[in-house]
Amino acid sequence: MNRKIEIALHIAAWILIFFTPMMYAGHSNFIDVRRYLFFSVAPLMLVVVFYVNYFLLVPRYYLNNKRNVFYISNIVFIVLLSIFLHYWMYFCRTIFDPIEVHREKPEVHCINHFVFILRDMFNLLMSCVVATTIRLAEKLHQTEDERIEMEKAKTEAELKNLRAQINPHFLLNTLNNIYALTAIDATRAQKAIDELSKILRYVLYENDRDFVHLVDETNFLKNYVNLMRIRVSSNVDVKMNIDIPQDCHACIAPMIVISLVENAFKHGISASEPSYISIDIKASNDKIECEIRNSNFPKTQSDHSGHGIGLKQVAKRLELAYNGNYKWEKWTDEKEYNSKIIIYDTKLCYY
Repeated sequence: MNRKIEIALHIAAWILIFFTPMMYAGHSNFIDVRRYLFFSVAPLMLVVVFYVNYFLLVPRYYLNNKRNVFYISNIVFIVLLSIFLHYWMYFCRTIFDPIEVHREKPEVHCINHFVFILRDMFNLLMSCVVATTIRLAEKLHQTEDERIEMEKAKTEAELKNLRAQINPHFLLNTLNNIYALTAIDATRAQKAIDELSKILRYVLYENDRDFVHLVDETNFLKNYVNLMRIRVSSNVDVKMNIDIPQDCHACIAPMIVISLVENAFKHGISASEPSYISIDIKASNDKIECEIRNSNFPKTQSDHSGHGIGLKQVAKRLELAYNGNYKWEKWTDEKEYNSKIIIYDTKLCYY
């Protein structure tokens, strides 16, 4: 389609150039077609210079850094065509306006030769400049398209790499939790394994997709929270509130929020003091909001478990998936840690 439009524009431009003299013709009923065809050699030379540069000289020499060959070729080509064109037009005048030609004085005739050759050279040079400019613009556009495709491919590769990192990281934390639970209560450990199977089913079949329904993602988070509830003690208050209207078909990049939930269970629970974790997710036709609040019991400097991998992945995936169309607010004090993500990119979130 683009090629057809380009061809149509070329044809329209040349039709305009070839038929411009007709716009200034007299109002007589007679149009000298023979005279017009003879003098049409002038715009025809513009066409020749344009396409010789467009298809041959610019791509072969100018774009391949052989600028000297390009300039010399055009100079020789334009000078020869200008001389040919001038004498052709003089020949046409001797046919159609012989009386006017014979009336010219010799000194005026020589000046006219020089002036008209310069004029023809300028016109042909303009045709060369236009062809070169258009070709360079097309090359620049092509280069920009290739750069965008490369960035897109790079982004997709980075997303796949991040998803590959998320699975082992998430599974490692979950298996560690179940391992700790087996020493406390075997029955609860069995229930935890059942919850884990639901989680693994989602991870295996949904994580490779660019976007998943927000309802499916929240169900996955519910399974994870249920798994964590089995492990934590009774002095931990875990609340999860999901507010998604039935007519809302919002989608979200998978496994983004889970790292924040993991972080809440890692840093928001104390073995001896009352603790709480609050997860609120709501969506509308304009945005998706996820806010996680938890009591703050930060790890000591000697505890390097996790090394902050999850939060780094959240930041990276948000930027790659939503390209700045989001807001991530984080604040903390001695008692509470709060993390809130707002996603505005509804174009990518709905289908």
